[in-house]
Amino acid sequence: MVPQPAILTGQQIGAGWTPALSVVKALTALMEARRKGLRAVYWMADEDHDRQEVAQTFGFQGERLLPHRFRFQAPEGTATGWLPWTETHQSEAETLWGALPHPTSPDLRGHALALGQPLWDLGLEPFSPTRTPGREAIQDELERWRAMDLEVDLAQQAERLLAEGAPLPLDPRSQSAWFRLNPRTGMRRRLDRGELCPRGWWLSPGAALRPLMQSLLLPVEGVVLGPAERAYWRLTEPLWDRVDLQAPRIIPRPTVFVVPPGLDLDAEALATLKTGRWELFRDLALTLPSQTLEALPPDPSWGLALTERFAKELDRTRKRLEKLDRRLARDCAARRFGGDPERLRQQLFPFDRPQERVLPGIHWLRDPQLLQRILEGLEGGEPLVFVETTPH
Repeated sequence: MVPQPAILTGQQIGAGWTPALSVVKALTALMEARRKGLRAVYWMADEDHDRQEVAQTFGFQGERLLPHRFRFQAPEGTATGWLPWTETHQSEAETLWGALPHPTSPDLRGHALALGQPLWDLGLEPFSPTRTPGREAIQDELERWRAMDLEVDLAQQAERLLAEGAPLPLDPRSQSAWFRLNPRTGMRRRLDRGELCPRGWWLSPGAALRPLMQSLLLPVEGVVLGPAERAYWRLTEPLWDRVDLQAPRIIPRPTVFVVPPGLDLDAEALATLKTGRWELFRDLALTLPSQTLEALPPDPSWGLALTERFAKELDRTRKRLEKLDRRLARDCAARRFGGDPERLRQQLFPFDRPQERVLPGIHWLRDPQLLQRILEGLEGGEPLVFVETTPH
C-alpha cells in the first residue's frame, strides 16, 4: 500500500514544548491536512544535539516569567532524544508548570511525546526519525548522497543567496553537512569530508540536508515552516533533482497571539503596543497637561531679566508636566485595551519578543478549548491570528 501523503512540520524537542510556536506549527499542519484530506505529521527533531536550546525554558512565579534551564547528565554531543528525563526533571518541571503527564520513556523524547498527547488526540501523528524502522533502510541512499558531494552544491547556493541579499541563517560553508549518530547511545559527531562513517553508526544529515531526508522517509506533500526555516530551506533548491526527490510545497507558519477575552487588536495596534508608545493611543480631543502652559505668555512690562527667569521656570515646569502627558497617554491606552497597557505589552512581548517565541507550549497544550480556538483561527489563512484565552 502506498503511504498517504503528509503535511509535515516539526521542531527540535524542548522541555515543556518550548517554544509555544511549535504548537502553532503543529496545529497549522493539522488544519492544512484536514483541508487537503492528507495526514498531518509532526517531525520530532530528536536527532539534533543543541542541548542549550532544548534545556532553556521559562516558568511562572506568580505573574512573573522567569528563565529556567534544565541540566542533563549525558556526554556532550548526545542527541536530544537520548537526554535522560528523570524523576528529578519531572519534579522540577511540575514546580515550574504544575501537574504534568509522566513521560512515555525516561528521556526528553518521552517527555515531549507525553506533553503532545492533546495534539495526537486531534489527529496529528508524531514521528521520530530515530525510532522508525525505515531509518536503517535508508542508510545506503544516504551513503549515495554523501558520495555526490552535495556540500559543493550547498556552498554554491549559499553564495547565490547572499548575492541576492537573501537571509542565510544557516551557512553550509562553515557548518557540517553530515554527522554520524550512534543509535544505541545517541552520541552524534561531525563527519568531515572524506571521513568514513564507523560501522554500527548512522549517517545523520545536518540541518541543511534534513529536508531531503524527511522526504526520503515520508511522502511529504507540504511542509509548515517559520521564516528562518524557509530561509535555510532555500539551500536545498538545487538538490531535489539531484537526489531524485520532489520538493514539497512550502506553507508559511502564521503568528499567533493569545490575548485576554474581549481585547480588540489588529496588526497596527499590536505593533504600537510593542513599542510602548502610548502617546499614539491618546485621544486628540484632550489637552495635554504641558499644553496648558501655552496660555501663560510673559507680561511685556516685566523686563528682560524677569522674562528670562520666567521662561526658565516655565521650561522646568513643562518638563515635569510632560511626565503627566505620558501618564495621560497611558490612561488613554488603558481605556483602549481595558487594562494596564504595560502589563499587556509584557504579556504579549515577554522579554521584548513575541510570546510564542518565549512561552513554553505546555500552557497551551493543557487547554483543549484554546487549542480548538487556535485551530479555528488558523482556518482563515491569515499570517497574524489573535485567539482569546479561556476564561477562568
